[in-house]
Amino acid sequence: MRLPLDFRRLACLTGLLASMAAIFIADTMTDYAVAASALYLVVILAAARLLDIRAIAPLTAGCIALTVLSFHLTPFGEYRVGVINTCINIVMLVVTAYLVARTERARSALQEAQARLTLISRVTSLGELSASLAHEVNQPLAAIATSGHACLRWLDQDPPNLDKARQAAQRILDDARRAGSIVDRIRSLTRGERPDRHAFDLNAAILEIVALSRDKLSRHAITPLFGLGDGLPPALADRVQIQQVLMNLMLNAIEALQGQPLPNRQMHLDSSLEGGMLVFALADNGGGFPGGEDPDRLFEPFHTTKQRGMGLGLAISKTIIEANGGRIRAETNPAGGATFRFTLPVAEEEAR
Repeated sequence: MRLPLDFRRLACLTGLLASMAAIFIADTMTDYAVAASALYLVVILAAARLLDIRAIAPLTAGCIALTVLSFHLTPFGEYRVGVINTCINIVMLVVTAYLVARTERARSALQEAQARLTLISRVTSLGELSASLAHEVNQPLAAIATSGHACLRWLDQDPPNLDKARQAAQRILDDARRAGSIVDRIRSLTRGERPDRHAFDLNAAILEIVALSRDKLSRHAITPLFGLGDGLPPALADRVQIQQVLMNLMLNAIEALQGQPLPNRQMHLDSSLEGGMLVFALADNGGGFPGGEDPDRLFEPFHTTKQRGMGLGLAISKTIIEANGGRIRAETNPAGGATFRFTLPVAEEEAR
């Protein structure tokens, strides 16, 4: 049973006053050479923990007054020794009270600074979350805009090409669902929730993302080359999150290949089983990492090699892959370009 705060404070104050009374009696009834008044230091130190800092000064003054009164009432011992001991104890009380007050003020300042840092951290985290959402949702929104324009073009033809328009409208619906899924998954990550891990076909997920990116690949004259392993076991991960990573890696590769001559734009997508883990690798022959950039730095938040990049895509991808039990890394290709590779755990039979 917890005691009320006011009752506990009253009990603490009563204990301090009782201690001071006991010290006063002991100091008065002993020889001048016995400096029992030094025990008032313990009272001041205890008060610093139990009472408000503003109570330290009057409490110290009360201890000094009791020390002086005890000196005058003591009938035993050598008077000169009593004067010296009393002066020393008074100085010790004043110095201790000063140091305690300084310490408590420093502690209060530290607590205030920590509160401000916590507030700043929350604001920063909110900004990072907003930036993450803007970055990730921008991909399906851009695809929706592209499909919407394509749908209008097919409808404006004479006669309208309803089959093509229907396909474009279906892509719009698919990308809208993907945008909603991305928002839900990022919200789950910020809450610390575990991914919704289920068994799924990694190769099928890869081909689905390639199909969603087909228009962008065609516009930049990029033909994807596949080295997808046959008979791979299912992956155990959050399919939507993994496809979010796949889309981000593909878009990065497309941007990297835009600086290459048209006949020489290559993108390889491979999957395999290595050491009991599924491995996906995406390699391109683009510009690679500029200026000998350390590949590991690419996964740091807000670090980017792009002029208009936010430095969040790969950081989010790393968080997603690791949350799903895998690892992601980047490496420079000897012939130029870069390779991004991540691993995923294999689904056990009972998880399928």
